[in-house]
Amino acid sequence: MDNSNKIILDLCGGTGSWSKPYKDAGYDVRVITLPEYDVCQYEPPKDVYGILAAPPCTHFSIACNRLWEQKDKDGRTIEGLKVLIACLKIIAKCNPKFWTIENPVGRMKHFLGEPQYKFLACDFGFPTKKKTYIWGNFNIPQKPDIKVEKIYKVEEIDYLAKELFQDYRLMATDHSKRAAIRSITPPGFAKAFFEANR
Repeated sequence: MDNSNKIILDLCGGTGSWSKPYKDAGYDVRVITLPEYDVCQYEPPKDVYGILAAPPCTHFSIACNRLWEQKDKDGRTIEGLKVLIACLKIIAKCNPKFWTIENPVGRMKHFLGEPQYKFLACDFGFPTKKKTYIWGNFNIPQKPDIKVEKIYKVEEIDYLAKELFQDYRLMATDHSKRAAIRSITPPGFAKAFFEANR
């Protein structure tokens, strides 16, 4: 099947791991991510087929909840919300066949309500228990019948990065490297999502 006329926008897509199954299947995938593209300034094309949005979780994740009050006061929460709002504006403008917004467990649900779908990375074969929320209009992906033998803590996963992600880009610092690894969409989830939302 020729999918080259189906545009998929991968907003704040980082390495493009979530949209990779679409790219592999011949879709016209456009990864809109810094530093090449700023989602807040991006003008989408016409006839977008699907949108995957993963705004940075830095100011929303439960992992940083001790800093939420400080971030509210110093404007970092507002900066994070600007990116979320930019994603929502693009979604509204494009009105695609399916769309999603992804973020780890945290306070984004205070702004978007309860998510339509929740999963653990290990549900899709990735060896961590990172919990992720998904909002939007999409078909629920089917969980594979697999069991992960060993579950790693986030701080243990650094050394697995190159083995698990061939497209992993080395980041400038250890902290940003860990954040980059945590933010990569588990390949098993990306594949299952694609199968449910072609």
